[in-house]
Amino acid sequence: MPHQGGWAVKGAGNSRASSVHGTQREAIAAARESAMRQGSEMLIHGENGRIRERNTYGNDPFPPKG
Repeated sequence: MPHQGGWAVKGAGNSRASSVHGTQREAIAAARESAMRQGSEMLIHGENGRIRERNTYGNDPFPPKG
């Protein structure tokens, strides 16, 4: 997500950034690594703050129940 001085990676429920990166590409790489390690979901925000992509890592049954 956009942040002063670059792009921030935040964990779910955290009010503060876990890390800040100079480019969105670097932030996405760090977020992907963290999400894969934790088996969680990664949301990518655009410059406008809106979610532009989401990826789930870990136990994500396919097809989804519903």
